Amino acid sequence: QVQLVESGGGSVQAGGSLRLSCEPSGRTFSIYTMGWFRQAPGKEREFVSAISWIDRNTDYTDSVKGRFTISKDNAKGTVYLQMNSLKPEDTAVYYCAATNNPRFPPMNYDYWGQGTQVTVSS
Repeated sequence: QVQLVESGGGSVQAGGSLRLSCEPSGRTFSIYTMGWFRQAPGKEREFVSAISWIDRNTDYTDSVKGRFTISKDNAKGTVYLQMNSLKPEDTAVYYCAATNNPRFPPMNYDYWGQGTQVTVSS
């Protein structure tokens, strides 16, 4: 099993920045990809970004391209989501996820964190 713990959420004004962190523990050697999803009130959960642990390949949803950057700390295994130029529509609970599936980008994720709230005010 893999456990994921997110941190770094908070409240900012539009145009501001936040950095989310996701620290994995447990059977981390089995991880191929980690990603971020978000769910706004009344909406379905949506994909935000992913990073391959094998070749550092990355993927982003169109609405965050050029504003968000996903990265991985090789020493700790922590994955970060740097969010710049935040907009009110970025407001959501952000979830970290991981998968044992070597395919990139993955179709499904096996492990999920508890989520961290990001609120962007106009």
